[in-house]
Amino acid sequence: MGKMKPTRINMNAPDATCPAHAQADHPRIPKEKIGVLLANLGTPDATDYWSMRRYLNEFLSDSRVIDYPKWKWQPILQGIVLTFRPSKSGAAYRSIWNEEANESPLMTITKDQTRAISKQLKSKYGDNVMVDFCMRYGNPSTKSKVANMVAQGCTKILFFPLYPQYAGATIATANDQFFRALMEENWQPASRTVPPYFDEPAYIDALAASVESAYADAARKPDILICSYHGLPERYLKEGGDPYHCQCHKTTRLLKERLGWDDTQIMTTFQSKFGPEDWLQPYTVEEVARQAKAGNKSIAVCAPAFSADCIETLEEINEEIKESFEEAGGENFLYIPCLNDDPAHIDALVHVIEKNLAGWV
Repeated sequence: MGKMKPTRINMNAPDATCPAHAQADHPRIPKEKIGVLLANLGTPDATDYWSMRRYLNEFLSDSRVIDYPKWKWQPILQGIVLTFRPSKSGAAYRSIWNEEANESPLMTITKDQTRAISKQLKSKYGDNVMVDFCMRYGNPSTKSKVANMVAQGCTKILFFPLYPQYAGATIATANDQFFRALMEENWQPASRTVPPYFDEPAYIDALAASVESAYADAARKPDILICSYHGLPERYLKEGGDPYHCQCHKTTRLLKERLGWDDTQIMTTFQSKFGPEDWLQPYTVEEVARQAKAGNKSIAVCAPAFSADCIETLEEINEEIKESFEEAGGENFLYIPCLNDDPAHIDALVHVIEKNLAGWV
């Protein structure tokens, strides 16, 4: 039988006490708590070549992200991709890097979201609920945060991947890592995972409010709103039955209905194509150019698949995709930021959390 790594209970925690009716020499243990562990994609620790290489190696080695056989993919990854891509990706990250905090915007925003959610839950449940965050790739790792929650006395953990729509390459791989972390614990907490929340009315309301606010402040009203979602290979949908494509389209439809718009005012596209095979279409970078050539000289783009602004929104949308639109004759490009730590978004996330804590609190 394999040897399990011991659970690391923090007997020096401020709230550690001896259990009721225990013998006098019983070790002190922390007060039982419920952990809420938020999870996002991840971020490199820095923008230099080796930091980027470590991050990209972990990300692109995930078989949920790139599902080619390892014997075929790893030589390409290690020999070609990781030789050239770290420098290019590092330059992209430097263009958006939070220099003051020396971290990526995704890290900054995720910290802000965690603090805001923690404040709300603490006001309702006191110290009985502990809120923290982890990253699927890079730091802080899922494993380290699960271990810390167990050490602090969390006997139940709600794991919340911050992706509105389900995809194997996002929610599933985040859950995989959470379950791997639980395998390291001798004293495993009870656990739950949060399902996709793309159709939660509070989330759609927050999304719609952000669009309405951006349109109200715009010098020129956009001719069309492009809802740009991170792409996936078409094969994942056709062969694997991944529901992501359907859930993205439903998100756009729900947003359209909430705004009271018609089909001419909004559409769904997909970005971030990687590799030679066909991905979900239409491609955002091509569609914005087509819109410009068709006479829609003023457009807005939002990214409903992202809970926080990151490299794919701040650099890819607001730089590369914007450039494609302008080169095709577009005149006014409006990027509508992700919901980030907007109070309406935080309220929506807290609502989802409380619904999934039912029976625990």
